[in-house]
Amino acid sequence: MIKDRVLKLLKSLYGVMIVIILWRLLSLGIGTNMAPTPKDTLLELIGLMQNDFIYHILYSLYRILAAIFLSLLIGIPFGILIGRSAFFDKMVSPVVYLLYPIPKIAFLPIFMVLFGIGDKSKIILMVTIIVFQIVIVTRDAVNDIDNEVLISAKVMKFSKADTITKVILPGIAPKIFSALRISIGIAISALFFSENYATKFGLGYYIMNSWAMVDYKGMFAGILALSMMSLIIFKMIDLLERKICPWK
Repeated sequence: MIKDRVLKLLKSLYGVMIVIILWRLLSLGIGTNMAPTPKDTLLELIGLMQNDFIYHILYSLYRILAAIFLSLLIGIPFGILIGRSAFFDKMVSPVVYLLYPIPKIAFLPIFMVLFGIGDKSKIILMVTIIVFQIVIVTRDAVNDIDNEVLISAKVMKFSKADTITKVILPGIAPKIFSALRISIGIAISALFFSENYATKFGLGYYIMNSWAMVDYKGMFAGILALSMMSLIIFKMIDLLERKICPWK
């Protein structure tokens, strides 16, 4: 167990070192005025954390976590429903397949008209990105559950609620976590784009505003903060998966 953790830590450090080396080469190649060194960027980020920069991080973190929560709240029950019901699957799946490939970022102006220019439209945009992935993966995971397991639950006189909580949810949980990892990267990209409109707080706003002000050190510090926030979210998902799916 300890050996596995040490190896995992070494792999993480290896990845960090490669990124730092490539970053340093970029600084040497185009100059530190346009591409600050990793050290200068980290010092800039530490300095920014002493003022209102923390609000940019908190606003972005709130938006993405709210979108994840709402997507799971909507997508899991809906995916189970169409996975368990052939009728609902035939009725709903064609609509899901039609809407899923459409780039959701194109709906941002519509969401801003319908839901305002504040946080609500930005969160809904990310929900539309994540929820379709959750619905499709949940439905397929439910269909992949061994039918003999479901028959055994029926023989043991499990109620519908017990079948869902004790059989279906444990069976589909690992695939839901995988779907989250895939969709969150796209959702954070959409968050970055949406935070350039009608907001004064958010890492997307800060990064593009720094670029417009020719503050490249601040821009790189914002990018570093966004990367660290994304890494923390991924680690949170890994931790939850280990707690909820210890058998994996």
